[in-house]
Amino acid sequence: MRWFIFLPLAILVVLFLLSNPQSIELRLWPFDVAWTASAAIAVLSIAAVAFLLGALIAWAAAVPARRRGRAAERRVVALEAEVKALNATKQASEEKALTKA
Repeated sequence: MRWFIFLPLAILVVLFLLSNPQSIELRLWPFDVAWTASAAIAVLSIAAVAFLLGALIAWAAAVPARRRGRAAERRVVALEAEVKALNATKQASEEKALTKA
Protein backbone atom coordinates (compact mmCIF):
# COMPACT_ATOMS: atom_id res chain seq x y z
CA MET A 1 0.00 0.00 0.00
CA ARG A 2 2.87 2.37 0.78
CA TRP A 3 4.24 1.94 -2.71
CA PHE A 4 1.02 3.26 -4.24
CA ILE A 5 1.64 6.54 -2.43
CA PHE A 6 5.44 6.63 -2.44
CA LEU A 7 6.08 5.76 -6.09
CA PRO A 8 4.00 8.57 -7.66
CA LEU A 9 5.49 11.08 -5.21
CA ALA A 10 9.01 9.88 -5.97
CA ILE A 11 8.33 10.21 -9.70
CA LEU A 12 7.03 13.76 -9.16
CA VAL A 13 10.12 14.69 -7.14
CA VAL A 14 12.45 13.33 -9.83
CA LEU A 15 10.52 15.18 -12.55
CA PHE A 16 10.68 18.37 -10.48
CA LEU A 17 14.45 17.96 -10.06
CA LEU A 18 14.94 17.38 -13.78
CA SER A 19 12.68 20.29 -14.77
CA ASN A 20 14.45 22.91 -12.61
CA PRO A 21 18.21 22.71 -13.23
CA GLN A 22 18.87 26.48 -13.19
CA SER A 23 21.07 27.82 -10.41
CA ILE A 24 19.81 30.34 -7.89
CA GLU A 25 21.57 32.17 -5.10
CA LEU A 26 20.06 32.10 -1.64
CA ARG A 27 21.03 34.64 1.02
CA LEU A 28 20.10 34.98 4.66
CA TRP A 29 19.60 38.67 5.41
CA PRO A 30 21.54 39.52 8.55
CA PHE A 31 24.45 37.30 7.55
CA ASP A 32 26.83 37.71 4.66
CA VAL A 33 26.40 34.13 3.51
CA ALA A 34 25.26 33.07 0.05
CA TRP A 35 24.36 29.59 -1.11
CA THR A 36 24.24 28.71 -4.80
CA ALA A 37 22.27 25.62 -5.74
CA SER A 38 19.84 24.39 -8.33
CA ALA A 39 16.31 25.66 -7.85
CA ALA A 40 14.97 22.15 -7.26
CA ILE A 41 17.51 21.34 -4.55
CA ALA A 42 16.84 24.66 -2.83
CA VAL A 43 13.06 24.18 -2.85
CA LEU A 44 13.25 20.56 -1.72
CA SER A 45 15.73 21.43 1.05
CA ILE A 46 13.47 24.18 2.37
CA ALA A 47 10.47 21.85 2.18
CA ALA A 48 12.37 19.13 4.08
CA VAL A 49 13.35 21.57 6.84
CA ALA A 50 9.74 22.79 7.08
CA PHE A 51 8.48 19.19 7.27
CA LEU A 52 10.94 18.31 10.04
CA LEU A 53 10.02 21.46 11.96
CA GLY A 54 6.32 20.57 11.66
CA ALA A 55 6.99 17.01 12.81
CA LEU A 56 8.91 18.33 15.83
CA ILE A 57 6.04 20.68 16.73
CA ALA A 58 3.49 17.85 16.38
CA TRP A 59 5.63 15.54 18.53
CA ALA A 60 5.98 18.21 21.21
CA ALA A 61 2.24 18.92 21.15
CA ALA A 62 1.50 15.22 21.77
CA VAL A 63 3.67 15.02 24.91
CA PRO A 64 0.82 15.85 27.33
CA ALA A 65 -1.45 13.24 25.72
CA ARG A 66 1.27 10.58 25.97
CA ARG A 67 1.82 11.51 29.62
CA ARG A 68 -1.91 11.19 30.36
CA GLY A 69 -1.97 7.85 28.55
CA ARG A 70 0.88 6.46 30.62
CA ALA A 71 -0.79 7.69 33.83
CA ALA A 72 -4.07 6.07 32.76
CA GLU A 73 -2.28 2.77 32.07
CA ARG A 74 -0.70 2.85 35.54
CA ARG A 75 -4.11 3.56 37.09
CA VAL A 76 -5.68 0.65 35.18
CA VAL A 77 -3.00 -1.74 36.46
CA ALA A 78 -3.55 -0.50 40.03
CA LEU A 79 -7.33 -0.86 39.73
CA GLU A 80 -7.02 -4.36 38.27
CA ALA A 81 -4.81 -5.37 41.21
CA GLU A 82 -7.36 -3.87 43.60
CA VAL A 83 -10.23 -5.77 41.93
CA LYS A 84 -8.23 -8.99 42.10
CA ALA A 85 -7.53 -8.44 45.81
CA LEU A 86 -11.19 -7.67 46.51
CA ASN A 87 -12.30 -10.78 44.63
CA ALA A 88 -9.82 -12.89 46.58
CA THR A 89 -11.09 -11.41 49.87
CA LYS A 90 -14.70 -11.99 48.85
CA GLN A 91 -13.99 -15.55 47.82
CA ALA A 92 -12.14 -16.23 51.08
CA SER A 93 -15.02 -14.84 53.16
CA GLU A 94 -17.57 -16.91 51.19
CA GLU A 95 -15.51 -20.07 51.76
CA LYS A 96 -15.22 -19.24 55.44
CA ALA A 97 -18.98 -18.70 55.67
CA LEU A 98 -19.62 -22.04 53.94
CA THR A 99 -17.32 -23.93 56.29
CA LYS A 100 -19.08 -22.44 59.36
CA ALA A 101 -22.53 -23.36 58.10
